[in-house]
Amino acid sequence: MRYIISGKNIDVTEGLRAAITDKLGKLERYFTPDTEVQVTLSVEKERQKIEVTIPVKGNIIRSEQVSSDMYVSIDLVEEVIERQLRKYKTKLVDRQQEGGNFRPEFMEKEAEDEEVKIIRTKQFDMKPMYPEDACVQMELLGHSFYVFMNAETEQVNVVYKRKGSTYGLIEPEL
Repeated sequence: MRYIISGKNIDVTEGLRAAITDKLGKLERYFTPDTEVQVTLSVEKERQKIEVTIPVKGNIIRSEQVSSDMYVSIDLVEEVIERQLRKYKTKLVDRQQEGGNFRPEFMEKEAEDEEVKIIRTKQFDMKPMYPEDACVQMELLGHSFYVFMNAETEQVNVVYKRKGSTYGLIEPEL
């Protein structure tokens, strides 16, 4: 695997570089040697953040982990990426698709059943409202997203909280 390691507000030391290649090197058994891994380290106040992005055949495997210690963040991100890889492999096997950047041994190994389980279903009334009103309703409920019927388009939309006290709106393409 080829690593592209960059830093924001942090010098990428040889120790950090070694920790990243050592920890993420465990993932090499899944990928072909020409797979590119993009790693971005950043520091904001007490937050030590690592972002790892691995493009694979039309998809992206990505994880972002934050802790007070960069080495802990590196450990966490490796665990999450490995879990995502198992889920992605199961999806490929179920659909009988080609593996792309994955090693044939990884694809041929029996898929572990990590199936998605829906444990709760919720139904609710949707009154038409404007996106701004939906944001207010979301705040009142203390949620990070809110599903509503848009009064302007009569479509189901979702508003969600973003970083920096801003909001996002998701609406279907017509």
